[in-house]
Amino acid sequence: MNKVLNDDLLYEIYSVVEEIPKGNVATYGQIARLIGKDKNSRLIGKALKISSMYGNFPCHRVVNHNGRLVPGWEDQYTLLKKENITFKDNMHVDLKKHKWNI
Repeated sequence: MNKVLNDDLLYEIYSVVEEIPKGNVATYGQIARLIGKDKNSRLIGKALKISSMYGNFPCHRVVNHNGRLVPGWEDQYTLLKKENITFKDNMHVDLKKHKWNI
C-alpha cells in the first residue's frame, strides 16, 4: 500500500465520506481540505478506489471539481439518480444544486 495511505488516514477519509448526505455530492478537494490535506485530492481518489476493502461507504457521492463522474463506473450515475441528483449531462452532476455545503 502507498506509504501515505495508512489505515488512520483511510478511516479519516471514509468517515468524511460517510457524512455526505443523500442528495448531495462532495468533491475530492472538499474531502482533502476537511482532513487537512488541501493539496492532496488525488489521494482521496486512491483511497476511494480501495474502500471496499475497508467497508461499505457512499463513494458514489464523490465527484471531481467540475462534478464529473468517475469514468468507467456506470453504477455511480444510477446510484446518484436514485438519490434524486440532477445532472448537467450524463457525466456531470449539477454542483450548483447538489454540492455538499459544509
